[in-house]
Amino acid sequence: MKQLLLPALFLLPAVLWAEETVLKSPNGQLAVRIDNQGGQLHYQVSLNGSVALEKSRLGLVTDYADFSRNLSWLDVKTSRIDTVRKMTRTKAATSRYVANCADVTLRSANGYDMVLTFRVADNDVAYRYSLMRQNRDRYGNPMGCIILDECSSFRLPDSARAFISPQINPMTGWAKTKPSYEEDYLSEMPVAAKSQFGEGYIFPALFHNEHNWVLLGETGVDSHYCGSHLKDWTGDCGYQIAFPNDDEWRGKTSGKPGLNVPGTTPWRTVTVGETLKPIVETTIAYDLVNPRYEATTDYLPGRYTWSWLIWQDRSVNYDDQVRFIDLAASLGLEYCLVDGWWDQQIGRDRMEQLAAYARSKGVKLMLWYNSNGWWNDAPQTPRDCMNTAAARDREMAWLRSIGVAGIKVDFFGSDKQEAMSLYEDILTDANRYGLAVIFHGCTIPRGWEVMFPNYIASEACLASENVYFTEEHARSEAYELTMHPFVRNALGSFDWGGIILNKYMSRDNRSRHPRYTGDIFELASGVAIQTYVNCVALTPNAAEEIPDFEKEFIRRMPTSWDEVRFLDGYPGRYVALARRSGDRWYIVAMNATDRVLELNLDMSSFGWNGSVRTCLRDLPAKKGERFMPAEKTTLKINKKGFTKIRLQPNGGTIIL
Repeated sequence: MKQLLLPALFLLPAVLWAEETVLKSPNGQLAVRIDNQGGQLHYQVSLNGSVALEKSRLGLVTDYADFSRNLSWLDVKTSRIDTVRKMTRTKAATSRYVANCADVTLRSANGYDMVLTFRVADNDVAYRYSLMRQNRDRYGNPMGCIILDECSSFRLPDSARAFISPQINPMTGWAKTKPSYEEDYLSEMPVAAKSQFGEGYIFPALFHNEHNWVLLGETGVDSHYCGSHLKDWTGDCGYQIAFPNDDEWRGKTSGKPGLNVPGTTPWRTVTVGETLKPIVETTIAYDLVNPRYEATTDYLPGRYTWSWLIWQDRSVNYDDQVRFIDLAASLGLEYCLVDGWWDQQIGRDRMEQLAAYARSKGVKLMLWYNSNGWWNDAPQTPRDCMNTAAARDREMAWLRSIGVAGIKVDFFGSDKQEAMSLYEDILTDANRYGLAVIFHGCTIPRGWEVMFPNYIASEACLASENVYFTEEHARSEAYELTMHPFVRNALGSFDWGGIILNKYMSRDNRSRHPRYTGDIFELASGVAIQTYVNCVALTPNAAEEIPDFEKEFIRRMPTSWDEVRFLDGYPGRYVALARRSGDRWYIVAMNATDRVLELNLDMSSFGWNGSVRTCLRDLPAKKGERFMPAEKTTLKINKKGFTKIRLQPNGGTIIL
């Protein structure tokens, strides 16, 4: 990464008076006002003169100093940062981050200093706190602390509407494995609405007011801090940062983080746009963080088959896994994921044989693990392999010896600092053995694609397994998949868990409840949902029933992307976006409404003016038929670069 820091003699930040400063974006359109009134810090965010965040509180309370009140404003230093970063496993291969910066030095009533750092890019605001050591004797100069409270808040205009998901109570859900970010995202909620479980709301959180869209998140969390979320709204504060509930992980340890001094907190991020384009295209989660270690191998993109989603626990046997390996080989997929109970239902000796068989077919295995330990009651094995350094060392050495490419680790159930340490330890140890890592039953990633080079993706949502579990969730699948490009996937790689092409949620593909989305909708989701190693949850018998052109799309579908562009959409209703892999663009559109949508899409930026493109689309079901047919056809782009498409309810279109 190349980085340039320049003196801010002519930058847009301007000190207005002793305890107030305004910091503007490089293009001058996004502005942050920071002030200290009566010893309390606040900030306000506006875009083109329209308020995105009203006056919101700032500050930390530590066990040695209170940086939330009675603060003295000592100094403001401004600069500009201009970085270019090459990335893998994210929505873009390259990111250029240009931001104006301000470091505000403040002093607590008992004489300790803190620096508040703001960075303002054209559509992104980020801030964090740095605790400083003082020039004192060693007994009055703390080298560490507990953060008792963080006063950082986000006060939206009262008229704003929220697209948010509630945090759930600790030690609930399946075998006491929650919170795991697996609750519904709610649409158009009043900002003052109380959360369902009284625990506030998770990141990412999206808001819309008359003039702006605002996406809130955090990045840069590792073993040095906890994961945070949002408290319920209060009129004087808005949404304030909340630390994990003390009762997570059976109440062992506090939810409050410990921090070295000197040390910095994670970044709080605010992405603002007059449209949803900056929300979908932002790379702010990656722009603010740096790698924690070097990769020991090339972690390659690809797609995997997965028996468990439709065939469930009983499919984790040798013969069924051979069928899914054969399916992966026939479709040119790189991986096959073997889920829980494999150590009992296949056994370690036969797993070595299975890995060898997969290699003979040009396929590599990934294996599932329980995060285990005392923090959950989930019975699925293997257990006691990922919870200690010695256990990981033994297990990962064996995985490398038999040629396994990666692991999927499940059931974490906490955002406490100790849980963040476990994520980091698993990733760090896995990298030593060349293993890629996917997390399920887990927290959201927070810049981890850059921080940890073997990190692939996380579930952290109400994901595809629920489409199998209940008909209610099968009916709402389209809503979920048109919501997440604007929230969950906007700030981190997302293992939704599968392009589902079975017509029915059963092994025989004839019983239980049906799938309610079209085939092309499902294929489009493989592009709309960004992850470096994507799941194709197609079963061998269902593969015999889908058209050849659908199989051909799966064979060619990339999962490593160089660029993303938002075209049209609204969270939970529909989405149209484009992703580029190399010199080839993939345009996908998905409709979650109950009516036909007609979209007029601008293709001019792709150089397609006056061309004829390949098009895959869902068609209306014929009278008396349950499922939409799909077709491969052609689509004309007019000379100005526009084309019209019709999206069926729960249907999709792909343009190549």
